[in-house]
This record gives sequence, C-alpha cells and structure tokens, in this order.
Amino acid sequence: MITSRTPFRVSFFGGGTDYPVWFRRNPGAVLSTSIDKYCYITCRYLPPFFEYSSRIVYSKIELVKTPDEIQHPVVREALKYLGIRDGVEIRHGADLPARTGLGSSSTFAVGLIHALHAMQNRMSSKNQLSTEAIHIEQNILRENVGCQDQVISAHGGLNRIDFHSDDSFTVSPVILPPARVREFNDHLLLFFTGFTRLASDIAGEQIENTGRKENELMRMYDMVGKGIDMLVSGAVESFGEMLHEAWTLKRTLSSKVSTPAIDEVYNEARAAGAIGGKLLGAGGGGFMLLFARPADHAAIRQRLSKFLCVPFSFETSGSQIIVYQPDAMGDILQHSNIQNA
Repeated sequence: MITSRTPFRVSFFGGGTDYPVWFRRNPGAVLSTSIDKYCYITCRYLPPFFEYSSRIVYSKIELVKTPDEIQHPVVREALKYLGIRDGVEIRHGADLPARTGLGSSSTFAVGLIHALHAMQNRMSSKNQLSTEAIHIEQNILRENVGCQDQVISAHGGLNRIDFHSDDSFTVSPVILPPARVREFNDHLLLFFTGFTRLASDIAGEQIENTGRKENELMRMYDMVGKGIDMLVSGAVESFGEMLHEAWTLKRTLSSKVSTPAIDEVYNEARAAGAIGGKLLGAGGGGFMLLFARPADHAAIRQRLSKFLCVPFSFETSGSQIIVYQPDAMGDILQHSNIQNA
C-alpha cells in the first residue's frame, strides 16, 4: 500500500501569467506558497478475485474491468500514461473540498502520479511530478489550467516560479527569517465562501481574453518581484495593499472571476479592517484570502461569521510518500504478465 500526501497552495501574485498562451510569448511568474492542508492518495494493486478489476474511490465509487472504463479523467489518463494495466485500488481523501481555488485538481494529479510511481517502485523528482501532471492536464485532457498549481504542490514552500517560452520553469525559494515568515502568516486569514465552481470554465474565458489584456498581465507579472521585495525588506502591510491592487486587476481579466455575492463578502471584510485580499484560484467562488493586521482579525471574523474561517500555516515539504509498504501482489501480477507475454 502506498500513500502520498500533497499540499494545497495559496497564490499571491502573477496568476494568469502561468498559462502557456501567455508565457510562450511573454515573461510569466507567480509568487505562491504551499499550506498545511493536504490531498491524500492511497493506492495498491488489487487482487484478481473480484468481478471488477479496479476500484476507484473519491466522491464516487467506480468498479471497472479496464482502465478505459474509468470515468475520473485524471485517474484514467494517469494509469494509461504510466502503462498500468493491472487492477488497482485508488482512494482519495482531502482536508479541504474540491473546486474551491486551492489548486485541488492539480494537487490531485501530482499526488496520484507520485503514488503510482511509488507503487511501481520508482522514485520521482519534484520537477518530474510537476511536468507529468502538467502534461496530463494540459496536453492529454486539454483542460484550461495553468502551470503554477502542479509546480507548487510538487515542490512545496514559498517560491517565485518563473515560466519560460520553452515550457520549462524555474523554482526560486523566497528566503525569509523565521520571525518574518510568522509575521507574514499571522496577517493572513482564509475564509470558505461556500461557492464552488469549475476553474477550467472560468479560465477558458480568461485565456480567450489574453491578447486583449497584455497591460494588465504585465502589471500582474511585475507584482511578483515587488511582492518579494516587500516581504524581504518592506513594511508587511504594503504586501496587503498590493494584494488589493492585484485583485482589482484580476477582476478585469474575465467577467466570471467575481460575482456580486463575492464582491459583497470582500467589501464587508475591507470595512472590518482587511487591508487587501483576493479570491483564490481562477475565481467565481471557493476560498477567499484576506490580509489584515492581527489586531483586526477578530472584527473581520465577526463581520464574516457566517463563513468558515480556516486556520493554516505555510509548509515546505511538497508532495511526499508518507506510507510505502509494497505488497507481494505487484510481484505476482508482474510475474503473471511475464509468463503470459
């Protein structure tokens, strides 16, 4: 039995410049961090004693005889991509719900690929996990997703990630004293708005608008470097002010980024003392990140009391295999395949 643990992410600046349609012609970068909320994937080879060959458990339960019958697109294509034809059992669990702006779909892809490689007794580098997850989501499934979620979930930590025209990327950790990291983390609040959405649907309109939003996207790209400078040597409150500016810009990229209900939540938070903030992910709903002085947190929680406030901390490990107990079934199946070849 193999279990991977892969963190969700919070993105601060640069979202939108991590799409190939942008960074193949322009500089792209994001400032993101992984957080201590995780997606768990457990997998094993399934003994061939059942009416079905594979069992896939997530919000649904799938019992199938061949990988081609699997409805979950990432599971189906990951198994095919890695050449796994034998029966498997795959179970998914998570600390936070899907479709809420924390990169859950890409986190799932990274964690699944990591676990499947381990099930095949193979080590995976963080770059490999990122690249393979991006390939499956963008090139095989043709989903409207960027590249930052896969990279930050695989690598972990607070990073600047630069995306290059040849589809490569560079991960540069942001080095801060522990006291500064705590101060930064202590200024952040995470609220679940309760609205969920398909990020791919929202991102599709944003991608179509890319050619008409070059000035806005270049400003968002520039904010990555400025944000790091503020964290390293500036007043931390300035970071929150720029978050507000970035959210104002992001709302212009697509009509689906925000809604009147989301705007109301954000305005209420600002009225209660929030310096800045943003809706995480593509937009439309899910989790809202707020930046405020710790002394104002109680007032903000009170004003937004109908929404769940989720405490979190930064994490630095990225995707990990936390259970590695290979069983004999894999050897039996492999031997059987060799005999029948």
